Amino acid sequence: MSEVIRKGHPTPALCADPPPQGEGNGAAFAERIVAAGRSWIGTPYRHQASRKDVGCDCLGLVRGVWREIYGLEPELPPAYQPDWAERSGEDRLRAAARRHFGVELSVVEMRPGDLLLFCWRPDLPAKHAGIFSTGDRFIHAYEQAAVIESALVPSWRRRIAGVFRFPEKV
Repeated sequence: MSEVIRKGHPTPALCADPPPQGEGNGAAFAERIVAAGRSWIGTPYRHQASRKDVGCDCLGLVRGVWREIYGLEPELPPAYQPDWAERSGEDRLRAAARRHFGVELSVVEMRPGDLLLFCWRPDLPAKHAGIFSTGDRFIHAYEQAAVIESALVPSWRRRIAGVFRFPEKV
């Protein structure tokens, strides 16, 4: 079971963060995104919700961080069932990320503050989202728990389906 960080508990230094990005490359902006994500830690899991300290799912966490950084959301998602990705077969999460975050990056390019999309199997659409926080951790809304900061262990890392950078301007 992966180690989690709960609100009010320090983050252990399991491995060093990547070197800071140079000024003008978004280091301060990325720190704002990570801080916004961490401020949701402890928010209970609630399917389709997006309210800090009240409830959210993984998409709701990303939507809430987006609102904290930019103000209004670029679009509201339609209602969705827990098994929406399996039913439709469409990669709607990835399509929305491309619309609002832009170019998809490779895993080797990911930096703190980036949006991570996960799929359970390579032949399925992305179904889970989180925010990369350090060299080995990410923040996500974990079903049957809450928003947590988890270790990006191999079982999570191999399920990364997409990496997207929050745009500095929208």
